[in-house]
Amino acid sequence: MEEQPAPVLAPGLTARVELAVGDSDTAQALGSGDVPVLATPRVLALAETATVAATARQMPSGMTTVGVRVELAHLAATPIGRTVAAQATLAEVDARRLVFEVHVTEVADVPYEQRRVVAEGRVERMLVDRQRFLSKAFD
Repeated sequence: MEEQPAPVLAPGLTARVELAVGDSDTAQALGSGDVPVLATPRVLALAETATVAATARQMPSGMTTVGVRVELAHLAATPIGRTVAAQATLAEVDARRLVFEVHVTEVADVPYEQRRVVAEGRVERMLVDRQRFLSKAFD
């Protein structure tokens, strides 16, 4: 029996990105509410940035990923001036479908397990041929 090559993108890939919350990141600024705290759409964007970063170094040439599904619970308000970090871990690979577990926490001088959880959820992305995807988008 011929041995199959290992998939390029395998569960366990991870990345962490940080954001210092500023005026432009608030619900007021983004129109998703009227309070000056980190907006849910900005939390989602940060989570997706982490998922892209998790696979960036091992992305096959000519390929990219696109978001197709999100489940996100925004659990705590974060005021301007605080820093949050999104950690994404590739949890499941099913052919071209990639499922990430995402955790967003406040960054503080305490162990990771003790940081306040801002949001958590799952982000699903699809592996696509970049040129083919773009040609279909602009038809």
